[in-house]
Amino acid sequence: MTTTEKRAVVLLSGGLDSATALAMAADQGYACYVLSFDYGQRSLTELNAARQIAAEQKVAEHRVIRLHLEDFGGSALTDHSIDVPEDETDEIPVTYVPARNTVFLSLALGWAEVLEADAIFIGVNAVDYSGYPDCRPEYIAAFETMANLATKRGVSGDPIRIETPLIDLTKEQIIQEGTRLGVDYGLTVSCYQADDEGRACGVCDSCRLRAKGFTDAGVDDPTRYQ
Repeated sequence: MTTTEKRAVVLLSGGLDSATALAMAADQGYACYVLSFDYGQRSLTELNAARQIAAEQKVAEHRVIRLHLEDFGGSALTDHSIDVPEDETDEIPVTYVPARNTVFLSLALGWAEVLEADAIFIGVNAVDYSGYPDCRPEYIAAFETMANLATKRGVSGDPIRIETPLIDLTKEQIIQEGTRLGVDYGLTVSCYQADDEGRACGVCDSCRLRAKGFTDAGVDDPTRYQ
């Protein structure tokens, strides 16, 4: 495959951050090939949101890959016997899914190489976030190094970049940027335990960070709550 089109693979969960990262990739002139994952997560309504966001933003292609991370468990998002916490903690919370971003980025890397894409966009954030180790700049830098040691493109001197446009932004700044780009946040689902209609619980860590972001940004919160 040869192309002069500027392409990127964009990871899209259906949440606020990934929807903003997608809009930013498109704004930078990339044809966006969007990848979402059904990985056994507690709330599948975020995948419905991802499909709506991808359609609304008119992406080049959207694929949903089925994984079975619930076979391992170890997270409140993939193991229903572990409750989603409703209190803040200074430790890495039980909503952390072991190796999730490593698995997701590895699959995105394979598709990016096939597409001859120049970049992979992921909406990780290291400011207003839950403390997940695979959202830190050090992790992203290490994965990018590994990716370009492990791929034909990388060893041929044409490296694939891992783009993290939200990494240093507050939730307020993310929402302001997404609003500028026309992101419909009413389509997004951020809650760890949204109900079957996509309505948020309002008490989990993700809901708290999201609500504060809208308040700080001075933007009306379109989130539907249970």
